[in-house]
Amino acid sequence: MIGQLLVGVIVGPAMLGWLSLTHSLESFAEIGVIILMFIAGLESDLQLLKRYLKPSVLVALLGVLIPVAGVYLVGMAYQLNTVESLFISVIFAATSVSISVEVLKEMNALNSREGTTILGAAVVDDVLAVIILSVLISTTGTAVGTTAASSNLLLTTLEQLVYFAAIYFVVRWLASYMVQIGQRLMIPMGSTLMAIILCFGMAYVAELVGLSDVVGAFFAGIAISQTSAKETVDHHIEPVGYALFIPVFFVSIGLNMSFNGLGKQLGFIAVLTVVAVLSKQLGAGAGAKLAGFTGASSLAVGAGMVSRGEMALIIAQIGYQAKLMSASRYSAIVTAIILATLLAPFLLRWTMDRVRKTAE
Repeated sequence: MIGQLLVGVIVGPAMLGWLSLTHSLESFAEIGVIILMFIAGLESDLQLLKRYLKPSVLVALLGVLIPVAGVYLVGMAYQLNTVESLFISVIFAATSVSISVEVLKEMNALNSREGTTILGAAVVDDVLAVIILSVLISTTGTAVGTTAASSNLLLTTLEQLVYFAAIYFVVRWLASYMVQIGQRLMIPMGSTLMAIILCFGMAYVAELVGLSDVVGAFFAGIAISQTSAKETVDHHIEPVGYALFIPVFFVSIGLNMSFNGLGKQLGFIAVLTVVAVLSKQLGAGAGAKLAGFTGASSLAVGAGMVSRGEMALIIAQIGYQAKLMSASRYSAIVTAIILATLLAPFLLRWTMDRVRKTAE
């Protein structure tokens, strides 16, 4: 996975310039991250997720609040106005757990105490980032280019509550029903087809209510994992995902890198990247420590929350389109997001190795 990230950097605009991120590659990458998170849900232990709900909430809360405060101070130090500083801080509040999931899978630690907490915290983190963004938009109004945002804040929150209620009360039944339909179909891989429909359907609805599509895909995977078709679906989905779509997702992250016009922004990028990484590491790690984790485990949980991705890029795009930042500032922020994402797997692998050595 790390190799795929580096391939994207090397062949992309940042270095050789052989390949750029086209619309087709973006579509493949989006499918890849959805499949990756669906597989993560499929292979997760629901009982462990419930067991570590409290630590997950603590990790998410401090893992959002500390980065928001830290990045806001960076913005003010570089003489950005209050609204721009707040907006940038929200960008770096959001975690993309897709990278961490792949590292945890490679290390057979997806259902470990640390892995389960990271997965649970990532879902809560995503919701918190959306709420903070909604509050920021509603309070700044026309400054962010949406005067109707204030009236939409309550509606968005209610929609998300309904979505999670539907997951809890309806999706478990729906997943089982769809699997049964798939098994009755006189076609190969009928159950897998139904699982894919559920996965992309839930991902689509998640986006409609303002969440990341990976949240929907993750819960779709959990729902299917509670059915008799779990092993069959996993057996069919994983080879397809890892043969094409998931590698394209990791390569696409590297393809986003570009150093054009960033000469004057290098100091800002360096400081922003360091603060983004350390604040998430320390904030989420502190949450894990408060929940009773050991020092090594707390560091691992913090490292698992460092990666930024699709949600951060989406929020950055909103700010750019609303003219909250210049093109060069936007490029600097995107570069910092990608740098943090590239550092994340190295940090997580190193800290998880420490957890294992401590356990021995």
